[in-house]
Amino acid sequence: MLRINRETDYATAILSLMALQPDERYSAAWLSARRGLPGPVVSKILKQLVRGGILVSHRGAKGGYSLGRPAEDISVAEVITAIEGPIALTDCIEGGGGACQYSPLCAISHNWSRLNDVFYDALKSVSLKDMSKPLDSGHPSLKAMHQRVKSAVS
Repeated sequence: MLRINRETDYATAILSLMALQPDERYSAAWLSARRGLPGPVVSKILKQLVRGGILVSHRGAKGGYSLGRPAEDISVAEVITAIEGPIALTDCIEGGGGACQYSPLCAISHNWSRLNDVFYDALKSVSLKDMSKPLDSGHPSLKAMHQRVKSAVS
């Protein structure tokens, strides 16, 4: 199963909250309480997001964290990369030809690379601003979700 890790999920939730009022500064404690997440986990995530250039850390009495750029300029792909590292669907994409013992005989690695590019582009096309708003009830992905839930219950 292809799945983002828990910290990336939490990071996206934290950032989507910050995107609602992008000019504010937020403390780790406030974000932790607001999202119902453990304080140490939130602090760790915030530090990773600062290192990834997504957030800016401010010191002093009016300190805290703020978005490093407008929410519409920060993509989900950047968030995933800041928390998990480069997006790679297979080992051969992440490590190149030397990552797999079968690479000299592999005829499909270039297709995995193509799929990885499509996946990355899709994640890059969704911004934090997009993530901070609920989807319209007619959005195609919600219709597909309804069908998946209906099939799973049947």
